[in-house]
Amino acid sequence: MNGFLIPIFFFLFFSIGFAQNGKLLSKKLVDISNTPIWSKISQDNELTSNFEHLKKLDFYFITYESDGLKVRGLLIEPKKEGKYPVVIFNRGGNRNFAQLTVATLIMYTSKLAEQGYIIIGSNYREKDEFGGAEINDVLNLIKTVKEIEKADSNCIGMFGWSRGGMMTYLALQKSDKIKTAIVGNGPSDLLDIIKFRPKIETNVFAECIPEYWYNRESELKKRSVVYWADELNQNSSLLILCGTKDKRVNSEQADKIASKLKEVGYEFELRKFETDHFFSEYKEELNEMVIEWFDKRLKNKT
Repeated sequence: MNGFLIPIFFFLFFSIGFAQNGKLLSKKLVDISNTPIWSKISQDNELTSNFEHLKKLDFYFITYESDGLKVRGLLIEPKKEGKYPVVIFNRGGNRNFAQLTVATLIMYTSKLAEQGYIIIGSNYREKDEFGGAEINDVLNLIKTVKEIEKADSNCIGMFGWSRGGMMTYLALQKSDKIKTAIVGNGPSDLLDIIKFRPKIETNVFAECIPEYWYNRESELKKRSVVYWADELNQNSSLLILCGTKDKRVNSEQADKIASKLKEVGYEFELRKFETDHFFSEYKEELNEMVIEWFDKRLKNKT
C-alpha cells in the first residue's frame, strides 16, 4: 500500500508545484531616484526634459514562480487607472552579464509604457542554459500578467534585444499567446555566430548549455530559429531590427531569418540601420518604431 501511495504523493506534489507557475510572489515599488540611472536622467534632483515622461509611470521589482523556482523581474505600469496591453521584454546577456535593470527598461521601453502599455521582464533563473529551461521563465510571465490588475492578459506582445531576441523566437515557437513581437539584433543561427565570434562558444555556450560538447550541434540548432522557422506561431508577426555595424551579432543573422520567414510565408518586416548593437545613433527612431509597431499590431488589434 505504501509503495502505491508514494508515487501518487510525488505526482501530486509536483503537480501542485508547477500549477503555481507564474504566481506573483512579490511586487515592490521602486523609487527611481535611488537607482544608479538617476544621475544620468536628472539634474538638480529633477528629471531632465527627455525623461519627464517617467513621472507618469510606476516601476516595480517583482518575484514570481517558475518551475518551482523564485525568479526576479521588473514591471512598469502607467500610473493612470485603466486596462493596458502588455509587452514582455526579454533582456540580453547571460547569467549576471547585462541583467535587466531599471536603467534597461527606461532606455528601451519607458517611452512605450508612457503610450499606455504594461512592460514586464524576467532576469531568468540563476542556472542560465542560454535558451534552455529558462525559456519557461519567459513563458510563465504570460500567467503572471493575469495577476496584474491593470494588464489586459488577452493582449500580449514581446520585445527581445540581443540574446533576448533568441528568447523571443523560442517563445513564438512554444506559445500561441503572443500577438506580435519585435527582435532587435537577435541571433538566429548560433552555429554561424561561433564563426563570427569564436570566444562565445567557450565563454558562454560551453559554460551554460548542459552537456554542450556531447550535443553541440543539436543544442545550438534548438536555439537557432533558422532551423525551425516554420514552427513559429503563424498568427503572430515580427519586426526584425538590425544594426549593420553590430560587432556582437553580425547583420547576416537578420538576413538569414528574413530569408527563412519569406520561404514559410510568415508575416514580418526587416529594417536595417547603419549603427551598432545598441542602436546608439538611432535611440529616438528606435522608440518611434517600437511604439508604431505595437500600436498598430497589438493595441489596435484587440
